[in-house]
Amino acid sequence: MTHAMLKGSNVPLEAATVRAVLRWTPGQGVPDVDVSALLLGSGGRVRSDEDFVFYNQPRHPSGAVWRLGKKRVAEGLADTIQTDLSGVEPGVGRILLVASADGVAFDRVPALCILLYDAAVADGEPLTRFEIKPETGAETALICGELYRRGEGWKFRALGEGYSNGLKGLATDFGISVDESEGAEPESEPTSSQPLPPELPASAEPPTASVPAQPPAYGYPQPMQAPAAASGDAYFRLPPQGPQFVGR
Repeated sequence: MTHAMLKGSNVPLEAATVRAVLRWTPGQGVPDVDVSALLLGSGGRVRSDEDFVFYNQPRHPSGAVWRLGKKRVAEGLADTIQTDLSGVEPGVGRILLVASADGVAFDRVPALCILLYDAAVADGEPLTRFEIKPETGAETALICGELYRRGEGWKFRALGEGYSNGLKGLATDFGISVDESEGAEPESEPTSSQPLPPELPASAEPPTASVPAQPPAYGYPQPMQAPAAASGDAYFRLPPQGPQFVGR
């Protein structure tokens, strides 16, 4: 039986692997929506750039969190993140499930909701369903909910908290430095006082509880992941959001 959730409510999770499905209804003037995940350490911030799983970095190095990609469903469009809770590193206490809309306000995204499934149960009903209602309508990124540790287990909390400055603003709040200067003039040579930060360049049925050897993709091939920065803040160039599946 599906548990219908209200904002701020939480439920315990017994499933070892959960599939978080962000769903909405497409249409005229509706922006493209993407799902992302941020893995947070004990301080409530990412530990490194690798803790940001999004459309240009679709798999966490631990293999515990990966992005399945977009597909059409009977109710509209869906974008999915899957998490092997039993494989999440001990240093991660929370996993934020995030929606972003390419700079367009979420008041133009109808029927937005997030559903959690037990990934080990084929064609099972959702464990939870949260209908997301933006508070102002001007949000261009939303924290839909979070997976978080409680004792030896995990719980899910419905949030629906918004950002008007998009995925960049949200990611920055949790310790990621994002470079969106696409098409900008090349920077001057770095000096000793101002070092130039490193830059990361820019399916099929979902897998079940076992983590695949490589992330599945529903459409266009995912780009190769660049090596992570050795230390310090993460620097990303976020490519434009857009169609990432076949059959539009």
